[in-house]
Amino acid sequence: MSLQLLKPAFVGLMLTLSLSFSAQVQAHGGLSLADDICKLTIGPFTMHFTGYQPESTQEKEFCEDIPATGRTVVALDYIEEALRPLPTEVRIIRDTGAQAGAEGNLDAITILHIPAKIYPNGSINFEYNFMQPGKFIGLVTVRDKEEHVSRFPFSVGEPKGTSPYLIVAIAAIIGAAAVFFLRGRNKSAAA
Repeated sequence: MSLQLLKPAFVGLMLTLSLSFSAQVQAHGGLSLADDICKLTIGPFTMHFTGYQPESTQEKEFCEDIPATGRTVVALDYIEEALRPLPTEVRIIRDTGAQAGAEGNLDAITILHIPAKIYPNGSINFEYNFMQPGKFIGLVTVRDKEEHVSRFPFSVGEPKGTSPYLIVAIAAIIGAAAVFFLRGRNKSAAA
């Protein structure tokens, strides 16, 4: 097979790999996008996370970062039935840059607190009006025989930055493509 025919196939493969890798590096904290469902992991349990901003994005859902400031509606739906009899607490705090668990007085940095209670219907729904853009942390705590906490950072109304991992991955792909093309050119010149 000709080297000229392999080049477009190689470039297509590299682009496909870079796009799939970039989707993976965007996930953070306890939230992940699996099978088009946002899953929040809390110890051995999982919840389905859905966020909306009715005034700005109408029916479009988001999973991690909140696209704009304003009224935000969040639904946490239990995936496992075992969560229904367990008390669940939800808290949103300002991200102070402190290590997990070292934030100090949580009440001082809390912007939303839903005290622990049992949700027998398996769904927690709440609204919050984010007035300013910034970085925040969501804390969902479930108390079983032990306490399970999911801690997930998110931003509100901030432009999506490029992940440093994505930059490294793209640079590596470009470097590999350059080596591949230069090797092909050197072989052609030598022939």
